[in-house]
Amino acid sequence: MNFPLVRMRRLRNSSNIRQLVSETTLSISDMIQPLFVIHGENKKEEIPSMPGQYHLSIDNLVEESVKIHKLGIPAILLFGMPLTKDPRGSEALSPSGIVQQAVRALKKNVPDLCVITDICLCAYTDHGHCGIVQGNSIMNDDTLDLLRKVALSHAQAGADMVAPSDMMDGRVLAIRQILDANNFSHIPIMSYSAKYASAFYGPFRQAADSAPAFGDRSTYQANPANRREAVREAMLDLQEGADIVMVKPALAYLDVIKEIRNILFAPIAAYNVSGEYSMVKAAAMNGWLDERRVVMELLTSIKRAGADMIITYHARDVARWLKGESADEKEKKPAVKKISKNESLNFTQEGKSLPRREK
Repeated sequence: MNFPLVRMRRLRNSSNIRQLVSETTLSISDMIQPLFVIHGENKKEEIPSMPGQYHLSIDNLVEESVKIHKLGIPAILLFGMPLTKDPRGSEALSPSGIVQQAVRALKKNVPDLCVITDICLCAYTDHGHCGIVQGNSIMNDDTLDLLRKVALSHAQAGADMVAPSDMMDGRVLAIRQILDANNFSHIPIMSYSAKYASAFYGPFRQAADSAPAFGDRSTYQANPANRREAVREAMLDLQEGADIVMVKPALAYLDVIKEIRNILFAPIAAYNVSGEYSMVKAAAMNGWLDERRVVMELLTSIKRAGADMIITYHARDVARWLKGESADEKEKKPAVKKISKNESLNFTQEGKSLPRREK
């Protein structure tokens, strides 16, 4: 038989051989776990649209972060829920704001865990937009002054890294300048460089109560049809002083991650966002797919595309799986809530909140 000398299956014969020739390795050190912190004490409230994710009061946030650190996950990305909202998102930059309080508690109790804070106004403004609103317009330059103050307040509280997600032009430079001027030149900036105007943010917007009260965010978030634009955004952010650039969402934009990796040498973060997470969770809860295998395959694809780090709500389970442990049963198999025909989901395709029943 005249068979080719090259047999590709030789290198697939055993798990050890497959590991030796693996081109992409997913590790615990690649993971960043997002967390939501709220005011109050002894609160742990599951987010309906994100099974296994919770709103945590600071005491429970610290407890959860200790567990995350013990799993070997190097960093968390922190989002805060304010007590009150106003047109300027005042609590976002207050020294007594929820994120500032949480950061101080975290650095006191889990000092070796890297605490990254999200820099944005959408969860803090009563209109739900990421900047100052005038009429129906988002005022770019007026917003920069607030964003730089938010970033400074987070650094003063002890944040290890700040991550502006607002997509205002020039915000990286504004933040870099104020940090440097206040002796925080050592604080890195992870910029949401290619943050797309995506429909995959719906569950997060419910979790953070951050859906816009009017319009959408297409005038400042990137056009999903564009790839070259994302490269320009990343290049500009690096020129302004960003240390890490981010692509968000991840799975629908693997080509963008790859494009940026091929052109730039800076570290790349990819955000495996709420909608991507919740789709997998919903399918797994219904027995339609193997959650562990699917999650590992999806996250490996993000790493294979060129991401150096992955922000993902799956991080805790992935860390346990990589250690050979089972995911916590309560978190792995949350109770399935059947939705009646008369009860709509709590978010639309655009991520805008709909009225929901009070508990």
